[in-house]
Amino acid sequence: MVKIIGVTGGIGSGKSSVARILKDLGAAVIDADVLAKSVTSAGTKALDELVGHFGRGIIGDDGELDRKKLADIVFSDADKLAMLNAITHKYIAEKIYDTVEVLKNTGKWDTIVLDVPIPIEKGFIDLADEIWVVSAERETRIRRVMERSGYTYEEISARIDSQMKDDEYLKLADEVIRNDDSIEELEQTVVRLFLAKKQQWQQ
Repeated sequence: MVKIIGVTGGIGSGKSSVARILKDLGAAVIDADVLAKSVTSAGTKALDELVGHFGRGIIGDDGELDRKKLADIVFSDADKLAMLNAITHKYIAEKIYDTVEVLKNTGKWDTIVLDVPIPIEKGFIDLADEIWVVSAERETRIRRVMERSGYTYEEISARIDSQMKDDEYLKLADEVIRNDDSIEELEQTVVRLFLAKKQQWQQ
């Protein structure tokens, strides 16, 4: 019986680090951010819809979606962000369903992890046997994102404010993973939790 763990959390929380640790432990990982890039690549229906709503200014010189330009448009406007999500989520969910089926049919994995920043109903909540929410202090999250990206403190802070609030994530959680310390401590926490779950599922 294949178990599906949905891993989610806000920007800078470390959800992708948790997914990577689970992958190292033998789980198959579906990264929604990777799928989002594929469903909005040049020539896709999703990109055509995005251009229809946000204009050709979101297209880069290479003909692909310029994510920085689109982010600058939507993260300061709740209505525009909602429109972006309404357009892209249905395509991402479809890809997630398809990928889950492919992975299940291979018979190679007993655990599939959905690494998803926004816990959508279809393609995440409805698929997951358990939802693991990764959380961290706001300042820790901002510092992490600043270290890995070209965004300023203010830009990251605005993006956090545009996302779901911590308590909204926590309401969905079967497990909460606090990630304010080192990557080594996170690894120990995830390994302990995953091994305990595998034992529980096998009973």
